[in-house]
Amino acid sequence: MSVDQDSQGTSTRPYLIRALHDWCIDNGFTPLIAVHVDSSVRVPMEFVNNGEIVLNISFDATSGLRLGNDLIDFKARFGGVARDIVVPIDHVIAIYARENGQGMAFPVPEGPTEVEPEEAAAPEVAAAPVPGGLRLAPAVVSSEVEPSDDAAAADTTPDDSPPPAPPAGGRPSLKRIK
Repeated sequence: MSVDQDSQGTSTRPYLIRALHDWCIDNGFTPLIAVHVDSSVRVPMEFVNNGEIVLNISFDATSGLRLGNDLIDFKARFGGVARDIVVPIDHVIAIYARENGQGMAFPVPEGPTEVEPEEAAAPEVAAAPVPGGLRLAPAVVSSEVEPSDDAAAADTTPDDSPPPAPPAGGRPSLKRIK
């Protein structure tokens, strides 16, 4: 252990991830994690979009889930095929409840991404960095900043209508906003 790590203690990220996972489970929510993907992450690359993937880490969706201090690992089915998933804790950029979007975001790990993942058709997580931190919002992700509810209610002209809300029972997405 380095001197710097001794004075700082261990990272709070794994503890916060476990706490929010427990909170989701206790409240009947589905815990999702957004993961920054590079060569140290083992996930199905065909589901990676803009260097990120969203994973369901509920007990119903995983087998052998371990939320450790250094890694999250489990087995999960993708398209009916069982896959081993390994995610370094510092690559988890958010954990949140699918049903309401409540959760916590973390900084993206620094350093170059060695693997360029394939682009998917519909993004779940916005990839643009946002100065000043991250907030979770249960909203549809787009490349533009969406107006607030007040602004959308005030301006309802046909050319400038607010984006459609996700369908009832649909899946909220993680969105980085200023």
